[in-house]
Amino acid sequence: MTAAFFSAKGRRAGAALGALSAGLLVLTACEKPTPLATVTVNSDSVNTEATCYNDGKAIKENEIQPCLNKKAEKTITVAIDDKVRFGVDPEIAENGWTLFINGQQAEQEPYKKTYRTIPASAFFTSQTGQTSNTTQVSIVETSGKKLTGIWHFEFKKDS
Repeated sequence: MTAAFFSAKGRRAGAALGALSAGLLVLTACEKPTPLATVTVNSDSVNTEATCYNDGKAIKENEIQPCLNKKAEKTITVAIDDKVRFGVDPEIAENGWTLFINGQQAEQEPYKKTYRTIPASAFFTSQTGQTSNTTQVSIVETSGKKLTGIWHFEFKKDS
């Protein structure tokens, strides 16, 4: 004869406690995803999480340049007469964001809206007047004078 050591109610409570513990363990193992940045040209869109992000806090000074030099993982083809649409999550816009072209800051004041459009021709001619077939464009989130996130995209000129 077998005796029930625990009542049905006790077994259910134990199972619920075990499931809760397992769920909390799984949640602590997950990292919060970084905010997304999106680039759209005509009907093509690519989005990416940040290449460098410190949960909204400033990126360390010695990590900024190496991060700006990282190669973009997302590529989009752009014709010189296209319009490029940039979109960022609201939390990026709240702090402000600027564009960097090939690792160099392209604008002085941060933009504080979630969406903007820029002609593609702005991304393929350097300050010296030379043109290129690929350009790395980075969206850089700022908080005052600190950089808090960097998202990279490669623009490939449509021939």
